[in-house]
Amino acid sequence: MTVPEGATVATADVARLAGVGRAAVSNWRRRFPDFPQPVGGSSASPLFDLRQVEFWLGRHDKPFQLTPIDRVWQSLRGAAADLELGDRIGYLGCFLVFIQRDPARWKTLADQTDAEIVKRLAGALGRAVPEFAHLITDTPDADAVAIVRLAGEAADHDGPRVVFDFLCERYLEVHSRRHTVTPAPIASLMVGLAVSEAETLLDPACGIGTLLLAATGISTREFRGQEISPTAARIATARLLLHAGDARISVADSLRTDAYAGKLFDAVVCNPPFADRSWGHDELIDDARWEYGLPPRGEPELAWVQHCLRHVKPGGSVAILMPRAAASRRSGRRIRGNLLRAGVLRALICLPATGPTGTVAPDLWLMRRPDGTRCPDELLMADGSAEPVRAKDAWDAFTAGSELPPGSRAIPIIDLLDDDVDLTPARHLCAGDASASGYAAALASLAAAVDALAPTLPDLIDVPVSDEPVMTTVGELVRTGALTVCQAPMKMVTNEGGPTSVLTARDVRLGRPASGTALALPGAITLRAGDVVTPLSPRVPAVHVVSEGGPLLGPRLYLLRVDTGQLDPYFLAGFLRVAQRGASTSGSSLAARIDIRRTRIPRLSLWEQSRLGEAFRRLMAFETRLRETAALGAELVERGFLGLGDGHLRPMEAADQPAHGRDRNGEG
Repeated sequence: MTVPEGATVATADVARLAGVGRAAVSNWRRRFPDFPQPVGGSSASPLFDLRQVEFWLGRHDKPFQLTPIDRVWQSLRGAAADLELGDRIGYLGCFLVFIQRDPARWKTLADQTDAEIVKRLAGALGRAVPEFAHLITDTPDADAVAIVRLAGEAADHDGPRVVFDFLCERYLEVHSRRHTVTPAPIASLMVGLAVSEAETLLDPACGIGTLLLAATGISTREFRGQEISPTAARIATARLLLHAGDARISVADSLRTDAYAGKLFDAVVCNPPFADRSWGHDELIDDARWEYGLPPRGEPELAWVQHCLRHVKPGGSVAILMPRAAASRRSGRRIRGNLLRAGVLRALICLPATGPTGTVAPDLWLMRRPDGTRCPDELLMADGSAEPVRAKDAWDAFTAGSELPPGSRAIPIIDLLDDDVDLTPARHLCAGDASASGYAAALASLAAAVDALAPTLPDLIDVPVSDEPVMTTVGELVRTGALTVCQAPMKMVTNEGGPTSVLTARDVRLGRPASGTALALPGAITLRAGDVVTPLSPRVPAVHVVSEGGPLLGPRLYLLRVDTGQLDPYFLAGFLRVAQRGASTSGSSLAARIDIRRTRIPRLSLWEQSRLGEAFRRLMAFETRLRETAALGAELVERGFLGLGDGHLRPMEAADQPAHGRDRNGEG
């Protein structure tokens, strides 16, 4: 498989192909005068000729892996300017849908000359993929045919869906600021709350289709979206057609030119643009969608709320992300009050920030269109800022009329209909959670955690230091077959959607279960119980032993899989941690000093390994419990401050002491 002339790679691409960090590539550029010179990009983000990089890596015996999908991506980067990249990927998406629907026709066409492909491909795409008729107007030129052929070969190797998912991941890495992508945990929550058994679903501000894509694989059969950007609409259409089947994305401004006027859906999900002051207030003053009040000029999000409600069937659900200020701004209090009185607004959930560090976190508004039944008299407030999935548990308990989990509260709607109609979840959750019972429960949890802490420590005693044992290295253990060292596929990206759970580098540092998600790409490694995992470039000492298999190994992690007949996993993990701790105290970067294969391990019998391994295991368990106890202590302190501040708590007096603490004469 050849690469078209001009294919380029960025520093991150070189690192991924060679299985190293970006720092290693920067080091190669400094150390080796013959490393290829940049052919484009900028000084901060240079681009290199792919063929030259391939040749250099081979000449210096640097192992690298250039998959068919990688060749497609690098060829696209070299053939298109950054502003054209999205359109090229959208066109390839249409082509990959064509291959998925009619592979035989492409095999016949692929045998033709480039000129013949240019002549016949547009017609073939139009017949096989009519959903793209309003999105694709140009035809491929001779230069594009080479990339089309590469994409066809990659689709034969990995499948059209995998190829396009990979191209989208790489594209978002390059243009993360150009597209608003709802994080996978929040998209899953919105779909879980609103879609349920909905067969028809609309997203009127769908972007590249992330929210609609999260609903594939459940009961939804018809996916519809609207997007103002033709580039994003092309990508969204291809993603949905490859994953779902019945999908159509219209290109227009949803508020000004509603492509689905008069059409109703079972559910609507939406992550609208925030703070868009040019949303069309003056030209839409008399619009019939403003059933609950004319949205103020500075409250475009309330226009999106009513647009979504206008498109859902009676009894259908709407899940929409809203800026936190929309719950309390005075200009929107009339509409908020009307939504409450009509029984439309059912839940407000505070979420973690969805953008870069420093971004204000949004709220999720869950609404139901009235269907003539009795209006609800309570509103659910839930805290999903730490773990969005917990909000789904709160909603299920709320609708079932059962006891709500911690971090959630059912508030009488009549209590919210004051002059401000302030629906800020944090305000109402703090007031409810700072009660005496909440403080007492937190105190009891902390006391139980403290009591359970000490017994997890191993019994260790001081002994004189004997001669250093005979040592071996991880590399030697690999050569003898005692363990194997692997890494995840270099193209894996977490938390961009996907049904499979992934253990991430952050999970390893925090000592927690797998929290990421990803697509199970070719070469993905499923973790097993007893696997030892550590970051490629640990900023602080961090080693994790897998207790239960199932998740995938995430990127930027080493997996050390032991032969339990020769090596104890906790023994290995403990000495990896010791080596990391030694490097961290040496005065230089930990990541720069750790070479996993040179890490020294004592050569001991399996029985001796097991004794030390059990002690290491108990220390790891103690560390996890200590972290949990510290979190409980912080929660208790916060509840104490809030309770004393709003009057729900007061200092204990002598009369509040238990009766058994006083003698029969009433004297202590």
